[in-house]
Amino acid sequence: MSHHLIVILGAAVRPDGLASAALRRRIEGGLRLALAHPDAMVFCSGGVGRYGPSEASIMAERLTSCGVSRERLILDEQSLDTLQTVVAATREIGRRRLAGAIVCTDSYHTPRTRLIFAALGVPSLDGSVKAGPRQMGWPAWWRMRLREVPAIPYDWVLALTKRRGLRDQIGSTL
Repeated sequence: MSHHLIVILGAAVRPDGLASAALRRRIEGGLRLALAHPDAMVFCSGGVGRYGPSEASIMAERLTSCGVSRERLILDEQSLDTLQTVVAATREIGRRRLAGAIVCTDSYHTPRTRLIFAALGVPSLDGSVKAGPRQMGWPAWWRMRLREVPAIPYDWVLALTKRRGLRDQIGSTL
């Protein structure tokens, strides 16, 4: 095993096809991580939600325009939620025999994401971006914090049920 995979989790695309504030924060955090870890691959995750284009393609466009080589990017345009992203990233980590993940998402979302990686047997590092009331405003911050409360046990149980299937697909790397 060698490097970690930088995993940038998607967020909404606005109706005009541009990145939402959350997606912009995550892309900028991913860019900082990519520059700090020049040998690491970057997993851009997020399919087409309510509005296109895909979250992953918006990430890739911004990262390459800032000098990150296209060859370093892995686009996951199928995942539509946190669990799907972590499962897809886990497959990639297993295939490439990487040491684990560096999780790049909003700070309120990082604990749940890392918990899912742990449930799947994948070590992860915190590469979160600051997303508090100052960045988001109090109403949005509270809404996101409250959304995480039921999502944590729900995703934990689902991840544990997926672990055996992933082990069978990837082999003993998990």
